[in-house]
Amino acid sequence: MMGSSLTDNVVWSLIGLYGLLATASLTLYLLRRRHPQRDYAELGQRIASWWVMVTVFAAAMLLSRAISLVFFAFVSFLALKEYLSIIPTRRADRRVMFWAYVAIPLQYYWVAIGWYGMFIIFIPVFMFLYLPLRMIIIGETKAFLRAVGTLHWGLMTTVFSISHVAYLLVLPAENNPAGGGAGLVLYLVFLTQFNDVAQYLWGKLLGLDKVVPRVSPNKTTQGLIGGVVTTAVLALLLAPLLTPLDAISAFAAGMIIGVGGFVGDVTISALKRDIGVKDSGSLLPGHGGILDRIDSLSYTAPLFFHFVYFLHY
Repeated sequence: MMGSSLTDNVVWSLIGLYGLLATASLTLYLLRRRHPQRDYAELGQRIASWWVMVTVFAAAMLLSRAISLVFFAFVSFLALKEYLSIIPTRRADRRVMFWAYVAIPLQYYWVAIGWYGMFIIFIPVFMFLYLPLRMIIIGETKAFLRAVGTLHWGLMTTVFSISHVAYLLVLPAENNPAGGGAGLVLYLVFLTQFNDVAQYLWGKLLGLDKVVPRVSPNKTTQGLIGGVVTTAVLALLLAPLLTPLDAISAFAAGMIIGVGGFVGDVTISALKRDIGVKDSGSLLPGHGGILDRIDSLSYTAPLFFHFVYFLHY
């Protein structure tokens, strides 16, 4: 459990990420020199935030598996905390929220010991049954359905879904000699974030037809198709370095990540529109809060995990 066990492919892939960031920073510098009158503040904030995110992620992966698991548990904690801070809740539910937070270390403990059976049912079954019981014991029935529904959904999205990323780390390394568990995590996270960027760029270049204008006006059909196809092609190219997937499976994984990332993104957008907020937080300048960063991952993580698990584990 302790100690870094990253393969050479993973290490070189992390170095490649820093190369991409360095290229982006240099490009921004040249743009500012060439067009000083233009405002590149938002782009600068985003690149600076990417430096922070990649560095934190790389450090967690390089130090040890245990630290990596703690890192993802902390991400779940921040995401749940942010979610509960923007969702209207009843005063009586504050004691119930305590048990939602308790679920985080328990869920990641099942991951750490590799207990797949408990990992997969703890939140969808046991917490699903326990939290309404705890609300009933308190005795508040007004807006009961809304309260229990929002708490369950938040726990599933911020803890259960994200814990699938962590479980990739404890999958048997011999099943993926190219990249091990860390390779699968890097493959998933990078493609999920790349898919967001690709859909944005394709939408800016060719976007005409709105996909869900009432939820996310900037999302276009051309951006969605272009992003998904580009992500699938990149998934195909990266698969031999980081995963045990063959060509067909890798392309399918890229499609799953592309479509799943889009659905996760617009789902969180619908949530924010419902409660009237633009960004879920301001933790990362230029990127919003934690929920804004894991929106796509909350869908791609369980979909990709079970796809790979079914095929190779």
